Amino acid sequence: MSETRTALVISAHAADFVWRAGGAIALHASRGYEVTIVCLSYGERGESAKLWKQDGMTLDRVKAARKAEAENAAAALGVGDIRFFDLGDYPLELDRDAKFRLVDVIREVQPAFMMSHSHYDPYNTDHMYTTQVALECRMIAQAWGHNPGEKVLGAPQLYLFEPHQTEQMGWKPDVFLDISPVWDRKKAAIECMEGQEHLWRYYTNAAENRGNHFRRNSGGMAGGRKATHAEGFQRVFPITVDELT
Repeated sequence: MSETRTALVISAHAADFVWRAGGAIALHASRGYEVTIVCLSYGERGESAKLWKQDGMTLDRVKAARKAEAENAAAALGVGDIRFFDLGDYPLELDRDAKFRLVDVIREVQPAFMMSHSHYDPYNTDHMYTTQVALECRMIAQAWGHNPGEKVLGAPQLYLFEPHQTEQMGWKPDVFLDISPVWDRKKAAIECMEGQEHLWRYYTNAAENRGNHFRRNSGGMAGGRKATHAEGFQRVFPITVDELT
């Protein structure tokens, strides 16, 4: 029997994984991958304006609402393993113990691939900080001297998912993933994020635009493969191949 394939998504806030990688998550979950999502914060301070505008709102209530939204979205994507570190946002900060906690998750999951944010995001430094931490924890998880006796990590690719304004972030996609078969799941997950309803249409448009890019890059006018929706990613590490295609 083949080994279960796994994937790990590291999200700064409780909604980020939905907008930026919901299609990839749903697609791989549908193909038998065990996907683990780690939300470092709920996005309770910086990304919950709609909730804070309600009378009598409290920090605990905002966190509870965001947690419920994220759990519902993960379920819509076919994922049952979503973990909340509750480290606070704006700013998001991880001390040594929190980083080692994330290393523990990485070693536990042994992901075939990992996903996180763009390298640079001047509009939301929590995002680029999360990727810095993801890279650091990936490195630690590969170290034989960290908790000797545990299974060390191999070399999973880290895919950087699409930021909100790509032209400001220096993010250049080198992978387009067809998510047409699971678009309905991503749409359902998007609609779970009621605290940020203003983004629903934006990320629907983004998926449609990337579907166009998938068609063009898979053959273009010569007969590109049909894709109604796609997601773009930027790889951090080189790929190893036996043949160029």
